[in-house]
Amino acid sequence: MSQAVTTTTTSTASSITGLLVPLADRTLLLPNVAVAELIPYRAPQVTPGMPAWFLGQMAWRDLSLPLLSFEAASDGQPQIRPGARVAVINALGGRPNVKFLALLVQGIPRSLKVGTELARADVPLAPLELDAVSFGEAVAKIPDLLALEQMLADAGLI
Repeated sequence: MSQAVTTTTTSTASSITGLLVPLADRTLLLPNVAVAELIPYRAPQVTPGMPAWFLGQMAWRDLSLPLLSFEAASDGQPQIRPGARVAVINALGGRPNVKFLALLVQGIPRSLKVGTELARADVPLAPLELDAVSFGEAVAKIPDLLALEQMLADAGLI
């Protein structure tokens, strides 16, 4: 009986479902459970004088969410291309009034089974990137979502 439980736990832990999230200048790899919903991009309510990575506040399900550009937060430039979408991300920081963040993405994320065969990629990392992995010829970056959330807190935006 305990052997069956151990086997089930081991096989469940050996792979998870990830999402390849396209940005303007890179692809992020997120756990599927990190994304609450994918919605069409609509212009946020902009506040003058904010950091370039903070695109404004947007309405979602009776909430006002901070909309972020990962590229701009990670030393790049914010880009809003045709077909842009917003990934509503589950907040991880444990702040009682912050349950979700909105992240600008460039297209529709793809689902990917991620297992132990996923190889680390030997590529330079930008700020807010924890690691990089390769799958086939492509590279995906693993973002530091907690640090991104902390940037919002440090800027007084959450």
